[in-house]
Amino acid sequence: MATRSPYPHPMPPAGPAGLRHARWWQRRAIRAAALVTLLALSGLVILALVREQTGTEGFLVGLGLATLPVPLLVAAFRWLQRVQPGPWRNLLFAFAWGACAAALIAIVANSFATRWIATATADPTSADTLGATVIAPIVEESAKAVAVLLVFLFRRREFTGIVDGVVIAGVTATGFAFTENILYLGSAFGTDQLNGGTGLASVTAATFFVRVVMSPFAHPLFTVLTGIGFGIAALSAERQNWRRVLLPVGGLLLAMGLHALWNGSAVFGDYGFFAVYALFMLPAFGLLTWLVIWIRQRGLRIVRAELPAYALAGWLTAPEPYALGTMRARTLARDYASYTQGKAAARTVAQYETYATSLALLRHRGRKGRAGADFVVRERELLHALWERREAARPALAYAARATAPVFVPMPPPYGYQQPYGYQQPYQQPYPQQQQQPPYGYPYGRPAMPYPAYNPYRG
Repeated sequence: MATRSPYPHPMPPAGPAGLRHARWWQRRAIRAAALVTLLALSGLVILALVREQTGTEGFLVGLGLATLPVPLLVAAFRWLQRVQPGPWRNLLFAFAWGACAAALIAIVANSFATRWIATATADPTSADTLGATVIAPIVEESAKAVAVLLVFLFRRREFTGIVDGVVIAGVTATGFAFTENILYLGSAFGTDQLNGGTGLASVTAATFFVRVVMSPFAHPLFTVLTGIGFGIAALSAERQNWRRVLLPVGGLLLAMGLHALWNGSAVFGDYGFFAVYALFMLPAFGLLTWLVIWIRQRGLRIVRAELPAYALAGWLTAPEPYALGTMRARTLARDYASYTQGKAAARTVAQYETYATSLALLRHRGRKGRAGADFVVRERELLHALWERREAARPALAYAARATAPVFVPMPPPYGYQQPYGYQQPYQQPYPQQQQQPPYGYPYGRPAMPYPAYNPYRG
């Protein structure tokens, strides 16, 4: 018996046959190769420039010291993205862009602008001050913002909100700070060597304390403001084009302003640096940290609020909205799958959690009128991805729900059918009005009966 395709319209063939009409510069492989080549060339040039300014020994010392905060910062940004993890390739691109392309643009543009101002004004001191407080913030923040813009434009499905903007911007700035720290720490080491110091003498130690111990979050903090602008723009409706332009620009201007204040703290007197650090940098860091954690928790609340509609429609089992809406249960589900079925099953459960989160956020945007024209297609894809991974994910999530839920309340079966596994609802019925209507934009209508007996992809 022939099977019926779940898609009402035929999809273009994948692979070379589906791309035969695409121009060569539109091919993904060509664009990826061009980007990798650009980043590699930028990395080689920036490596040569930094090594020329610091010397080989200074470069190695700076490289070792500058590497210390990088794993901590990347891990912190990755932790923020645990509710809906993005692909590693986006983070690798962001870090490489910040460390190579953005750093190269900043070094070349800052040096050129400072020399031009010094020549025009015949005042090297004023040129250095103007370059640090005006030119550097504009050039550096603009160069870092390009990475966020590229992900926003070409990885739109993976850039869905503020957390994604914060993570991409923060990792880009971490890469930029990494290269900049190599330059500053290597130069400080060279200064100590000229002064007859041995080992990590006073200048190197002071530079390390200020840049790595006190303010490793400085560059990420600036660029995160740009990422928040892009993140809010990603949540805007497609018809609100003005918000999609003004919000990223507004975030970029705020990043430049805070960067300029930080760089200009040295001109505020002997205690200007500490005043700016205590009055502006620490409060801004604390506020933004609270904001992104709140947004992360809000994402979990959206998962718990939106997924019961799919459970009532038969796509998910009753415990899943609760289990997928708490980090403790999600972690326990992965651990249970790994213990009972192996590492591959744990990866499948992790993928299931990510797809379910994307589905909940997609439906939330749809109900708010912010979904794109591809809402139905995207919902279909996510439901299909969940369906393919259900065998490994459901037992693990059911176990996690039973182990973590404080109260289990029986849940009425959807549309009058009996639940096949006898699961109970892990919370009070949250949205009774959803029992009478299918999920927003639901492409298949009501399933004939709850699975596993029903498969919507078969005739």
